[in-house]
Amino acid sequence: MDVLGDIQFYVMNCHHYADIPAQDERFASSWVDMPNSEFDPVRGHQMYERYSRELRLIEELGYDAIGLNEHHNTPFSLMPAPSVRAGHVIASTERIKIMVAGVPLNLSTPNRVAEEYAMLDVMSGGRMEFGFPLGTGMEYWSNAAQMDPVTARARFREGLDVVLKAWTEPGPQRYEGEHFFYRYLNIWPRPYQQPRPKIYIMGGGSPETVDVAVEFDAGYSVVFTPIPVQLRAFADLREKCAARGRELAGEDIMLTVMAYVADTDAEAEREGRPYMERFFSWFHRVPPKYMTPPGYVTRANFERLASTRALAAAQESTWEDMRAIGRIAIGSPETVAETIAHWAREAGSSRIMLNMTHANMPEEMTVKNLTLFANEVIPRIRTRTAVAR
Repeated sequence: MDVLGDIQFYVMNCHHYADIPAQDERFASSWVDMPNSEFDPVRGHQMYERYSRELRLIEELGYDAIGLNEHHNTPFSLMPAPSVRAGHVIASTERIKIMVAGVPLNLSTPNRVAEEYAMLDVMSGGRMEFGFPLGTGMEYWSNAAQMDPVTARARFREGLDVVLKAWTEPGPQRYEGEHFFYRYLNIWPRPYQQPRPKIYIMGGGSPETVDVAVEFDAGYSVVFTPIPVQLRAFADLREKCAARGRELAGEDIMLTVMAYVADTDAEAEREGRPYMERFFSWFHRVPPKYMTPPGYVTRANFERLASTRALAAAQESTWEDMRAIGRIAIGSPETVAETIAHWAREAGSSRIMLNMTHANMPEEMTVKNLTLFANEVIPRIRTRTAVAR
């Protein structure tokens, strides 16, 4: 079946703290050590109100899901606790799915994450999906010093095992692992969706995260990784799943796309490009020392990251760098529809996570972008399925 026949569109709202400080070149990084004296609580409240309006609009326009994520010590995100935000979204929406993608298990305790996520699933009547990230390297600088990046992957894998056992196996049960021990693993409430909500592993294309997705029968999503690396990871995932007798569906592969739409290609680039460039030059300004703390990735993965200019030195990357490495769909409705349809078919993906609020883009531009995409791009993509048949 053509993946476009089951395509769904998620919108990730990262909740940027949109006020860029004057003379931002004073700051080598917008993560980890960015002084919080630059945060104005009154402006922060106004931004939460703005993003709440955008989230309600996403449902009104007919998108399939809202995406929420977690980051720390950075103006990139005003969501250090996405479960809190998800509770608010549940109360202010009616039908749309909500994907929390998500709480890094190593920064919490897995039984607590299992409880919080089950609570959200019951509150929403089964509208939840969950992405499980190892967490960016920056999160390990931003949290407890005793969190050793060297053991991060082993703890993550075991923590996910705890979550899924808590969701799917009756308690009380005993859990004895290398990193976690529970005499009574017995969460209340249990998830609304049975046997469990849909889950994704969020990764950067490394074989280690692919292996986790295979082991736990999860979907897989790759973020800010060059397209060829993504495609190799998806091929690796399919091969390993097939060896276990599992055939991946389109819904098991999620693509992340930065999108901006206007009436013409020239207008879209003129309007959207400055904000997309600012996304990388300020909001994703991360020195390599913060992105990859010692022991966090394998040597091979470190060399791959360090060799990618737009990831290793994002503030210095050019527009051509950005468009070469990743999924930036910018242009007229026809151009954006053609681009995303091609990417979806190439990757075998029917789940598209859209970033539509870029850097300090004004609210009216985000509303225009969301509306044009919903009204002009999505119908064109769905029409392509009918043409293909």
